[in-house]
Amino acid sequence: MRRGITATALVATLALAATACGSDDETGGSKSSGELSGTVTWWDTSNVGSEDKVFKKIAEGFEKKHPKVDVKYVSVPFGEAQNKFKNAAQAGSGAPDVIRSEVAWTPEFADLGYLAPLDGTAALKDQDDFLKQAAASTKYKGKTYAVPQVIDSMGIFYNKKMFADAGVEPPAKIADLKSVAKKIKDKTGKTGLYLRGDDSYYFLSFLYGEGGDLVDADSKTVTVDNAEGVKAFGVVKDLVDSGTAKTDATDGWENMMSAFKNGDVAMMINGPWAVADTLTGKEFTDKANLGISTVPAGSAAQGAPQGGHNLAVYAGSKNLDASYAFVDYMTSVESQAQTAGELNLLPTRTSAYSKKEAVDSEIVQFFKPVVESSVERPWIPETGSLFAPLNVEYTKVLTGQTTPEKAAKATGDSYRKLLKGWK
Repeated sequence: MRRGITATALVATLALAATACGSDDETGGSKSSGELSGTVTWWDTSNVGSEDKVFKKIAEGFEKKHPKVDVKYVSVPFGEAQNKFKNAAQAGSGAPDVIRSEVAWTPEFADLGYLAPLDGTAALKDQDDFLKQAAASTKYKGKTYAVPQVIDSMGIFYNKKMFADAGVEPPAKIADLKSVAKKIKDKTGKTGLYLRGDDSYYFLSFLYGEGGDLVDADSKTVTVDNAEGVKAFGVVKDLVDSGTAKTDATDGWENMMSAFKNGDVAMMINGPWAVADTLTGKEFTDKANLGISTVPAGSAAQGAPQGGHNLAVYAGSKNLDASYAFVDYMTSVESQAQTAGELNLLPTRTSAYSKKEAVDSEIVQFFKPVVESSVERPWIPETGSLFAPLNVEYTKVLTGQTTPEKAAKATGDSYRKLLKGWK
């Protein structure tokens, strides 16, 4: 599904030709009269049914501020957006002016020549106000190619009533997770944890917890198949084999959310992006029943991955001025405060955390220190591509189709093919 490094040189060449031609969309505009005009097409990859409504409303606020600009809002499924954007940009037709890019996509898109540099543009204002770790994912080879919109990490979501019925507290360590799950099973008959089995992003907290990582970018070394990586695969396998967790190999998001919202499981690992959806479940008609705690620590550390989304401008846009202004508006302190208040999403601007909406959000206040101590992924063009081979082996481990040792080795072998010249 994801393009490997072996194709990067060819695609980059095609990208330069494509972006020089620009998009076929009629998005032209200007501000020769001092007023922005034209169309800005925005691909929003946020969750449908909750986040998308708020982001669309904020985008409409930009139109009110700039009445001659028409924002063409397009909701694009997150799982399709990465390749859809690359295909459109490579073809020079159909790409949006602005895309909501997962943090790992930004260096990849920049490496391919698909993004406009933002340094010195209206898109990038008050740079010092951005959280350092949020801004890190927007840089590539000394230039800035995106503006951070939201930042996130992961925690344990738990059903407070179910915990109270079982007489347990949120687990601080993996060993605690197993004992808590057993008591919940004994007292309520419910499974302790839903462990998403089709997306290896949910594996990272366990990998970091054992002191491991996918790669070491500084030394250009693959590390997922070292002893720590093998141990992490063993940890998640044991959670399923012991009955602590249930999992599946397909439809992981829908099955996980349904199981937790309906009270079939007591816990799930998730992030702030899932709060709005979670609160629609029958178990959480009383919002106070939702508890959130840190991901249980492994034998070496307590760690959760840094995630989030950036807004980036397509290099072939025919309306760059309006696109820059749109990105600035959508990442402003006011816009971030609004999403904190309505969606419990974490701002990327330091000053937004002092706004009432962020201060009053228990979710934002909980996740802020979690984000500050989260583990950054390597910001290399191939970061997004590291998950495809990991997904395969992670699912196979959880479903009993391979061993932790074989999974770690197979993932490492795939990485060395992808990352030419790496150890």
